[in-house]
Amino acid sequence: MPQVTVDAIEEVGTRTVALELETPEGFDAEPGQFLLVRATVDGVEETGYYTLSSPDVEGTMEVTVEYVPEGTLAPWLAEREPGDEIEIEGPFGDVRYTGDGDALVVAEGPGIGPAVGIAERAQREGYDATVVFWGEEPPHRTRLDALEDGGATVLLVGSLDEAADTLAAAGDATVYVFGFESFVRDAKTVADAVGVENVRAESFGAR
Repeated sequence: MPQVTVDAIEEVGTRTVALELETPEGFDAEPGQFLLVRATVDGVEETGYYTLSSPDVEGTMEVTVEYVPEGTLAPWLAEREPGDEIEIEGPFGDVRYTGDGDALVVAEGPGIGPAVGIAERAQREGYDATVVFWGEEPPHRTRLDALEDGGATVLLVGSLDEAADTLAAAGDATVYVFGFESFVRDAKTVADAVGVENVRAESFGAR
């Protein structure tokens, strides 16, 4: 279980920060995979899973942390400073983007992290990228704007039904879904209704 150093921390949305971590030697992962973070907070060992939000892990890697004041591990992570160390395990998860085709990512809440990481990787590799986010004020707005400037499609929706036409036009793109259990279920239902078969989903559990 390596200790990794916090290289930088940035507020990227309401009660949301991006933690840039120095990548341990020999560590390899792809956007969409996640880390287990372990820490002792007020004398109690806490663990949590956080999905990578960087397009790669070369030199540094990033996780996006959404927190609420009454939480434990997430607020503790949001208070870290450059130079602090964090214990991690991983990477985990079979849902990953390896830069091998067009990508369409449907996300909510903390799913915006892997969404921007995958979209940036796709765009960098010369493929089309689409991000559909459920909500009006997504974290990582600056990165979403940069993706749009680079030719990606970014769609903010209040209902997943609003994404039906975008999903129907996915073509050969792999569709990724990141969110809580009910969101993932609803996204799969909409995708299935418009004939999308290639869906890879990562559920964050119950909301």
